[in-house]
This record gives sequence, C-alpha cells and structure tokens, in this order.
Amino acid sequence: MTEQTVDWPALRAAALAATAHSYSPYSGLAVGSAALCDDGRVVIGCNVENASYGLGVCAETMMAGQLRLGGGGRFVAVSCRSGADVALTPCGRCRQVLHELGGPGCLVDTDQGVRSMAELLPLAFGPEDLP
Repeated sequence: MTEQTVDWPALRAAALAATAHSYSPYSGLAVGSAALCDDGRVVIGCNVENASYGLGVCAETMMAGQLRLGGGGRFVAVSCRSGADVALTPCGRCRQVLHELGGPGCLVDTDQGVRSMAELLPLAFGPEDLP
C-alpha cells in the first residue's frame, strides 16, 4: 500500500467521528483514531480516561482491540485526530502497538505529513527480537 492509494480524507473523517465517543473529562482532549486494515476494513478507537490517570486507554490501543475483535489482520494506514480535527502523532506506547500490528511499513498520518512506522519508531523492538 502506498500513501497515494490510501483514502486519507475518509480515514481522517473516521478518526474525527470516533472522537465523539471519547471519554476525556480530565484532559478535555478527545482523541479518535482510524486504521485501514489489510483486508480493507476500517477500525476505529477513542481515548478513555480514568480518574487514576495511568489507567487511561489511548485511542490507538482501543483500535488495536477492535482489530483483534473484528477478526485480526494488519494495520496498513492510521490517522489520529483531536476533536478539533487536528492531526495527532501517536505517543511512544501507541507507536509500539502500531508497529506490532502494522509493522515498519504501516503509514501514519501526522501533522508533518504521512510517515512510516519505521520513521516514527526507528530501531523498534518487535517479535523478531524475542528468543
């Protein structure tokens, strides 16, 4: 999959729509994510905060659960947006999740343009690093 073959406007719109389901009473930052999967499905996620801050769940992590619940597969392209429709680059933890389920070639929409996971998480730790 190349950057040109991904319907980025549709993926961004799906991520923005997912922000409506966010539970973010503490930060006020609603986050939605959407990923195109290798079988053509689009899965979405939203952030869910918790009064015990460390227990919050990022949109990308929820999206990973939706991928697995929907039959598995691999992420091909991902967009994360704020409720104000601003591109958000995944945090370090979420980059690891996206790398695990999309690999180094997975494309990610950022505020600096589309980047591969290899660019966002160089020298990533993955299954091949396990004994």
